[in-house]
Amino acid sequence: MRQHVNPLSRYFQLERELPKLDELFDCPDLPLHLDIGSARGYFLLKLASLQQGWNHLGIEIRQPLADAAEKDRYALGLSNLSFLFANANVSLGEWLSSLPNDTLQKVSIQFPDPWFKRRHRKRKLLQPDLLLSIASSLDPGRELFVQTDLIDVIESMKMMIDLSNCFSISQNCSRLFSGENPFPVRSEREIYALNKRQPIYRILYIRNERKTPEMQSFINEWKQI
Repeated sequence: MRQHVNPLSRYFQLERELPKLDELFDCPDLPLHLDIGSARGYFLLKLASLQQGWNHLGIEIRQPLADAAEKDRYALGLSNLSFLFANANVSLGEWLSSLPNDTLQKVSIQFPDPWFKRRHRKRKLLQPDLLLSIASSLDPGRELFVQTDLIDVIESMKMMIDLSNCFSISQNCSRLFSGENPFPVRSEREIYALNKRQPIYRILYIRNERKTPEMQSFINEWKQI
């Protein structure tokens, strides 16, 4: 079930200082996978137990979900996993810029809340400044994975990512929007959609060698689309 919140409300616009890596993980030097919009956390709880050579961080704007996931994480003793309550578009950029070089190696955005009306465009999870913060924190060859069960949502994300010129579609995507999930476990929403026989649209991107564009010029270009 999608439980929308308005990310532009005053409460969610408060910037939160996120903990440093050594406060989140027992082994902060492990490569980091960031899942933005981690919901109730079942995906990362399963993944972290399978991939213990990675640190995994879930960012979720709905605090009750983030708190419940962190409680489960603690009960399972997963020291390579943390969940944080935050608005990624408000609090994540500065935190990403402080990471040691090539710490962040994978980013996933799965089934973000759909905001279909143009006047609600600023409420979408993937905004230009967040995308450029992600791109600046990923070395060439590192991965950005996006998926959803709504064609309009994947097309909007693809349009923005293509406009940035920071990423190339992985050669593993044999057909656009219908590549394989690169992770060994599925998210809650993915399982729900598959059980309902709904299509899943996926793209795996690879950070390319191109420089990250200037923030304001990229935002201006996006506004014109």
